[in-house]
Amino acid sequence: MAGSFAAALLGWYDAHGRRGLPWQVPCPYRRWVSEIMLQQTTVRSAIPYFGAFLARFPSVEALAGAPLEDVMRHWAGLGYYARARNLHAAARRIVADYGGQWPRSVAGLAALPGIGRSTAGAIAAFAFGVRAPILDANVRRVLRRYHDEHATGAVLTRRLWAYAEEKLPPDRIEDYTQAVMDLGALVCRKVPACLDCPLKGDCRFTGDAPARVRPAKPARQATLLLARRSDRRVLLVRRPAEGIWGGLWSLPECARPEDARDCLGACGVDLLDHQLLAPVVHHFTHFALHIQPVLAQVRAGPSTPPPGSDMMWHPLDQPAPGVSAPVGRLLNRIKDLP
Repeated sequence: MAGSFAAALLGWYDAHGRRGLPWQVPCPYRRWVSEIMLQQTTVRSAIPYFGAFLARFPSVEALAGAPLEDVMRHWAGLGYYARARNLHAAARRIVADYGGQWPRSVAGLAALPGIGRSTAGAIAAFAFGVRAPILDANVRRVLRRYHDEHATGAVLTRRLWAYAEEKLPPDRIEDYTQAVMDLGALVCRKVPACLDCPLKGDCRFTGDAPARVRPAKPARQATLLLARRSDRRVLLVRRPAEGIWGGLWSLPECARPEDARDCLGACGVDLLDHQLLAPVVHHFTHFALHIQPVLAQVRAGPSTPPPGSDMMWHPLDQPAPGVSAPVGRLLNRIKDLP
């Protein structure tokens, strides 16, 4: 059955698979960057970011030699910013420990920061032709349905890895790896198109399971302060490495607009006046962040915070440093406000 699975999948891929994507070349660096981007980003959304990222960091050496802040700035908008920090750390390790040469084994790749077993398998297969299984979210869905697998937790994961291993073809591993990804992304989706599936003759999925109703995302509240001086510079603060927008520049945050004076006072800034702007909702995977922006006129502070400070005064007429997408939109919103 393993042979028929791979053969049917490859036949389908030859006719319907995705080709011409900018990372579909046997280059470990391009494959690595794309796999990390695609962990939490759709192909359509990733393509422009991938092009801009490769234009700025065309090689692992260029990435390793760049300041982390520059890397974060080019990642801004993709979310899950630990991915960018891990990319930078892994690039530095490849250059420092391997002389710029990539590990060619799954184990060697998985030892690098931010590269798990499935990502390592994909890089090894695509860049080096290694017969390595993968198990991303799309492949998990394909294999679970194909085998009508009802286990959960660690037992399920162990079984799915075994299925993924046994179905590897003896050759065309690069095409097969792309094919099983594509099948999950294009056909075996959350609402599957079973009639279009090349595996429908052998697949044990009946589709009889009741549809799951996606629960509403829990909401979180935050007040972000656009503290603007008379010279039209806005106060930015660096967020902690952990948590949402980790390591990015952001706006001072407090629980309620009424806390703005105390929050800015802790930053050494005097609040003169403030006004509420239209609220913003930003959706993360597991929750929705309801943002109340506050435009605050403040007394001018020092133009240049001390070296190494986690604060800066950003000129509104210049491109923002590495900030999250909603913070970038808020900065753009107030550029022309009096």
